[in-house]
Amino acid sequence: MHVMKMLSLEGKTALLTGGAGKYGRQIVAALAEAGADTYIASRNTAALEEVAEFHRNKGEKVTALKLDQGDEQSVLQLRDEMMERAGKVDILVNNAVARTTKSWDDDLSAYDESWRINATGLHAVTRAFGKVMIEQNSGSVINIGSMMGMVGIEHHNYDGTDMGKGWPSDYFFHKGGMINYTRFCASYFGRFNVRCNCISPGGLQENSHPEQFVKNYSDRTQLGRMANDTDLKGIIVFLASDASLYLTGTNIPVDGGYTAK
Repeated sequence: MHVMKMLSLEGKTALLTGGAGKYGRQIVAALAEAGADTYIASRNTAALEEVAEFHRNKGEKVTALKLDQGDEQSVLQLRDEMMERAGKVDILVNNAVARTTKSWDDDLSAYDESWRINATGLHAVTRAFGKVMIEQNSGSVINIGSMMGMVGIEHHNYDGTDMGKGWPSDYFFHKGGMINYTRFCASYFGRFNVRCNCISPGGLQENSHPEQFVKNYSDRTQLGRMANDTDLKGIIVFLASDASLYLTGTNIPVDGGYTAK
């Protein structure tokens, strides 16, 4: 098969949890632009519908659906609705994440809430849609990790700024765990011709970032810059497509070389 046809997602159905956030928007764009019938799901359906409408106006297939990742019944309802609408799920992108803690000293109830959504909820989604993929004997699961799951805090990134206070540890906990959960899922699903990979993005530059923080962070990377709003698109299409059929169990840092230093 021609390599460009291998990279096409025409005829494939994708589910992305989240979709209105800073990573989610470019992942939606990647899937839809590559031709996938793309479903995006979260609790904030109003925000998702704005994203979906933007893509539909471009002639792309994007549908917003309701999902509460912390509620297994909601996960199962989403699975049933997708099967009724599309009849299959070829691609699952686990992107949604709840940031329930703000500091190391937060009440432990916030930590428990984070675990319920980001660990138990993640597993509920992967298990529900993984069963669909097992029955199909095909599929690609893509977990959106973070370079914060690979390294600790770099305090000097925040020199000369008011940033870097609080240090919520749950995000590091879950993103680090997601990498090995990916390896487990690759082992579990591999016999059913279902792949599971993880990407660990670096920091995405935002307009709110102080100039000094951007400079500090950029100096810490091999490529000398923070990520932009298109840097994840290529790797998402690659892992979702038939171009990566012999790739599973990997974690791919998309961080400009941050974790290579």
